[in-house]
Amino acid sequence: MEGEPRLGCPVAEVPKFIAIGLNYSDHAAEAGMPIPAEPVVFMKATSCIGGPNDRIILPPGSVKTDWEVELGIVIGSTCSYVSEDEALDHVAGYVCINDVSEREYQLERGGTWDKGKGCDSFGPIGPWLVTADEVGDPQALGLWLDVNGQRMQTGNTRTMIFDVKMMVSYLSRFMTLVPGDIITTGTPPGVGLGMKPPTYLKAGDVVTLGIDRLGSQRQVVVAYEDAFV
Repeated sequence: MEGEPRLGCPVAEVPKFIAIGLNYSDHAAEAGMPIPAEPVVFMKATSCIGGPNDRIILPPGSVKTDWEVELGIVIGSTCSYVSEDEALDHVAGYVCINDVSEREYQLERGGTWDKGKGCDSFGPIGPWLVTADEVGDPQALGLWLDVNGQRMQTGNTRTMIFDVKMMVSYLSRFMTLVPGDIITTGTPPGVGLGMKPPTYLKAGDVVTLGIDRLGSQRQVVVAYEDAFV
């Protein structure tokens, strides 16, 4: 390809952007939250979805915008009340996701987590949708994330509390999953919230992240007032 083409989200239309929280026990510990007995489910607004190398835009006045590298599941066929044994038959493939999160909005503003998860630019996805047959075992994928070249997160999907087949089966009991739905599956430890003292993104920071077999992303962080100049 000539020039500098922009990569968008590799899924053309995303009916639902579903997220699982606290799905790694060591991340739950760093967040000071108990290990969940069942998956913690919330939604990310589809309007937050972007390409893998698009900018992260800090909301006006935000001081607690955080990073989270996560494995994303892309649903390939409709399923409802599917068993765990058949759940992976409904998965089209997998993607790399940065579940960008504003922690003040998420944890200090009352209500559910959704308001800290769906701001514009908070859902970089891609660069590729890699089909399930090419990925193989989704519970054997390494994840990593750097901020300004410093390694912050290193993990592996084998340490998930709830694995991919369980999450697909579980969610299908509460909502019909349809082709194009994306499930982002939680993050390993190393987020800014868990640092001592907590450390968050600021304008000018560069976030790079990736997952085995799924490619990598790069995002420059910009202030809201500079994003549309």
